[in-house]
Amino acid sequence: QVQLVESGGGLVQPGGSLRLSCAASGFTFSLYDMSWYRQAPGKERESVAVSASGGDIITYADSVKGRFTISRDNAKNTVYLQMNSPKPEDTAVYYCNAVPRWGGVINYWGKGTLVSVSA
Repeated sequence: QVQLVESGGGLVQPGGSLRLSCAASGFTFSLYDMSWYRQAPGKERESVAVSASGGDIITYADSVKGRFTISRDNAKNTVYLQMNSPKPEDTAVYYCNAVPRWGGVINYWGKGTLVSVSA
């Protein structure tokens, strides 16, 4: 059974830091591209950061470049999102996503973790 379980969300002050984790199981983690998405109230879900299966190709949304860092530990089947200097506009539910590196229709999602950035 495939599972993606996000954790680490909560309330953080602007300029602070927060680290999200996504623990994966039920599939061969090292063969999957892992991503973080987010969805703010009233907005569409958007990609935040992507880590290719080998960890050698990483991309970020322009809005988080220089502040957020995605990383993965293939030995622990876990992907992380380090959020530094968050802004109120980063408030959203953050979702973990997995797609196989060869493409296709497989697309796994976690249930999300809420991040609120407020003073």
